[in-house]
Amino acid sequence: MGSSVGQVVVLLVNTLGGLVVLALLLRFLLQATRADFYNPVTQSLVKLTAPILNPARRIIPSWRNFDIASLVLTLILSTLATTLMIFSAGFVLPGIGILLSWAFLGMISMILNIYFWGLLASIIASWIAPHSGNPALMLVQQLLEPLQSLFRKVLPPMGGLDFSPIFIFLGIQVVEIMLVGTMRSGLGLSQQAAMYVIGI
Repeated sequence: MGSSVGQVVVLLVNTLGGLVVLALLLRFLLQATRADFYNPVTQSLVKLTAPILNPARRIIPSWRNFDIASLVLTLILSTLATTLMIFSAGFVLPGIGILLSWAFLGMISMILNIYFWGLLASIIASWIAPHSGNPALMLVQQLLEPLQSLFRKVLPPMGGLDFSPIFIFLGIQVVEIMLVGTMRSGLGLSQQAAMYVIGI
């Protein structure tokens, strides 16, 4: 496969695959946190993911409030996308176990990024539009609230200041270094190979 064609394939798969993986992970997280199902953003996300998620749900049931089908589907699609990108780039494909592990690592990394950027957007919005009724901002807050409430139990707001975002940011960095960094080293995921893993 020509290098220019391979680069185009990698670009398309990385972009479109990244959007699909992001949508599926958001669907999982929003259901797990019991976010507002009737929020317009949630409804759009449900319509977007339903064609591929509904068939998977017939095979893979939910567990408690966790949509396991969306996680399994994300893992499969991430593995296929990584395989296609590595092949298109002209590199030798590693074993299926390595590809699955890389895709799983990419999922963890993307979830951390969702919380990082969601928290950052929430902080900025609290300064610019503290009482905004924007559906996207409301959904971000609903996504973050269960995590923030855990930290508020340890350190409640003092003087009207909520310190939970600081500890969440620190927690994300600790997990990124200790878990993602360690797994990358253990799985032999080089900087070059990481370019073909969605989420990293």
